[in-house]
Amino acid sequence: MLKIAGKSRAENKLFLKGLPFIPKDNPLIPKNILALPLVPYGCEIPQIQGGLTWFCYFTGNRDTAISGYKIMSPSNAQTQIPTHMTAQTAQTLEARRYDLDWLRVLAFGLLIFYHIGMFYNTEGWHVKSLHASAFPEPAMWLSSPWRLSLLFLISGVALRFAVNKSAAGEFARRRFLRLFVPLVFGMLVIVTPQAYFELLSKGEINEGYLAFYERYLSFDQGFSVDVPTWNHLWYVVYMLVYTMLVLPLMPTIRSLAAALDTKRFERLMGGGRLFILPALIFIAYRFTTDSWFPRESHDLVNDWGAHARYFTYFMLGLLLAKNQAFWRVLASTWRIGAMAAVVLAVLLSVLWANWSWVESNKTVVWLARAMRPLYAWVLIAAFLGAAQAYLNRPGKWLSYLTVAIFPYYILHQTLIVLAGVYFTRLGLSGPVEFICVLLATVLGCILIYEFIVRRTILLRPLFGVPARAKPVRESFPAV
Repeated sequence: MLKIAGKSRAENKLFLKGLPFIPKDNPLIPKNILALPLVPYGCEIPQIQGGLTWFCYFTGNRDTAISGYKIMSPSNAQTQIPTHMTAQTAQTLEARRYDLDWLRVLAFGLLIFYHIGMFYNTEGWHVKSLHASAFPEPAMWLSSPWRLSLLFLISGVALRFAVNKSAAGEFARRRFLRLFVPLVFGMLVIVTPQAYFELLSKGEINEGYLAFYERYLSFDQGFSVDVPTWNHLWYVVYMLVYTMLVLPLMPTIRSLAAALDTKRFERLMGGGRLFILPALIFIAYRFTTDSWFPRESHDLVNDWGAHARYFTYFMLGLLLAKNQAFWRVLASTWRIGAMAAVVLAVLLSVLWANWSWVESNKTVVWLARAMRPLYAWVLIAAFLGAAQAYLNRPGKWLSYLTVAIFPYYILHQTLIVLAGVYFTRLGLSGPVEFICVLLATVLGCILIYEFIVRRTILLRPLFGVPARAKPVRESFPAV
């Protein structure tokens, strides 16, 4: 690290605050360089002098940056810093990622449709329609491998952007409350009707809701369902645990992420290898942790197969969030990934539709099992690339939905259960009943959030919304 001769501590403080100053008495620094704005540790900032690019690179954290920084001329920058760095890409490191905002909203929206599908398919769920059939299952099978993994990856990216906004301790406190308060409220209020109508449909209870609620809060273990329960809010539980685990490790994660953002990494991921190499991790999980823990239980302490998969996607989000090499490769190759995902989806659909034959051939079974996590990663990467190309733009709807989608997520499954139980008793035809359940769920989410949650200060934190409305300053919320 090179010291800045003649630079006072006061000037250093201005430097850290991003205020302009003119460095003096150091021949290594271009005379007409005007300002070096504050950036997070590990970011490269190009400065232009006489048509040549000079790079400033922080080699320490915010505290050590006070004592100096490293200046590299274009000649030695070629070996120490990516030569393709431009002012635009430097800004991109901290720019708001509207594309990932949109992906997060769309992923949660898909989750709502998926859970409506659970009311109508033949698999076990809290309550079932009288019109339940196998019809929606092929489409649901194609979304299952990647739907939640995409959310965990986006949550990792979100955390990486958000964690630099405040001191570590304060951020941990705010993030804990933002997740923990809605979780407890959801378990005590929102999820309870799901457990009630599930046990009612199974014939395990016959009392009214208030009488059941007393038993629900007493941790009565005489049911086939553990109570109190978090049901669909398991995602919040996992996000809370993952976030608290990684926050103390953020300096190490930043260093590792910076080490990956190189030309070598870009070459390694090129040629379509971006769609193969990361997938090898999840293929390995498919034949190890997924086999050892085949049932995704969502009970936190016995769900190690899911933890291996989801925590890895979460870590990938943290590591790749600001990796310009990754996003450049993805920008040039995502269409290849999209075509490969379509091919994999068709092949898997054929295999799943003929599973009795597949099971008779062990080699084909292994191939199908390897294809599933490969398909998930390839499609997730293709989604990221397509969103980067077409969705990276702001809008009023996005600003609104970025905040609203988490309350929608908290509410949606209980609304599906309530609407499903009501409409399936009316003797409606299958299509009419589906439309009624869909409209009741979507409109219920929209209306409850807009006219009750959003406008009631005391309710906002219970749904993960800040008590006071303010512009969204994070790249996007972490949940």
